[in-house]
Amino acid sequence: MISGRTRRRGAAALVAALLVAGCGNTTTPSGTGDQTRMFTNPVVRTDAPDPQAIRVADTWYLFHTNSGGRNVPVLTSPDLVEWSDAGDALPELPGWADAGRTWAPEAIQLAPDRFLLYYTVADRSSGRQCVGRAVADRPLGPYRDDSTAALVCQAELGGSIDASPFRDADGGLWLLWKNDGNAIGVDTWLWSQRLSSDGLRLVGGPTKLLKQTEPWEGTLIEGPFFHRHDGKLYLFFAANAYDRADYAEGYAVCESPTGPCVKAPENPILKANQAASGPGHASMVEQDGRTWLLYHAWPPGQEGSTDPGRQVWLDELTWPNGKPVVQGPTGIPQPRP
Repeated sequence: MISGRTRRRGAAALVAALLVAGCGNTTTPSGTGDQTRMFTNPVVRTDAPDPQAIRVADTWYLFHTNSGGRNVPVLTSPDLVEWSDAGDALPELPGWADAGRTWAPEAIQLAPDRFLLYYTVADRSSGRQCVGRAVADRPLGPYRDDSTAALVCQAELGGSIDASPFRDADGGLWLLWKNDGNAIGVDTWLWSQRLSSDGLRLVGGPTKLLKQTEPWEGTLIEGPFFHRHDGKLYLFFAANAYDRADYAEGYAVCESPTGPCVKAPENPILKANQAASGPGHASMVEQDGRTWLLYHAWPPGQEGSTDPGRQVWLDELTWPNGKPVVQGPTGIPQPRP
């Protein structure tokens, strides 16, 4: 008969042997390092809608729609996978704006000590959501908006939201946004307009690029951003109701930042599956020659819930024959960027 003490000694020896062999806790390095080179979505498990990230030196900075009492929450990461809370990038709103509806912020670096943040906010005078801009000398902020009025505010078209800055190959700066037509029952157009070199003013006139036309898009398109790949200009956008499983991501190809743009027949290129529901409002990052899509999604069956809300997914995007293909949504371990 084997005593309890002998069994305990044997069990302890077995555990020690497994740990030496790398078969223990997968959050610690194994003998080969395979486990530490993997990650599983979502990479942000709290409510962090409309994510956009920029890289400065060796750090990634992710900005997202207001939550936790902050206007523009910002997270930092060394690797796009492990994210840490870094506070509020926009602690004070301009005098013309009201708190509580500060959405879809996106940042761009214009110089080593100059960063611009474009964000959607409640405009007091019009009662609509409009676009503001703020400046900081470091990526974390604090960003300051010294304007006396919104940068873009198409009140008669429902307002203006989801601004996205873009620096083209020739150095020219552009701003994309959506008129919030679904707020008043009219069309939702994606617009572009040139920005001044300091990023503070719009130059010339705006151009309509696309509106909702396809069945999968429902009554709206939104969350636009430009990306150039191999010289070709791509316009990515989300569509359908954000709090439904039908929310998804598509793209178009544009001749220039002012169009014309043609939607891809294979849209949507990112849609709900067993891993994630309602994926969309994405942004794109590149690291070590690979392209990745950051986007928000709901846990399946929890669309519209506040706990945990819209979490952040990270999945690779490849370019077979010049067409963007998203390897997701994924819910199983995959190699880190």
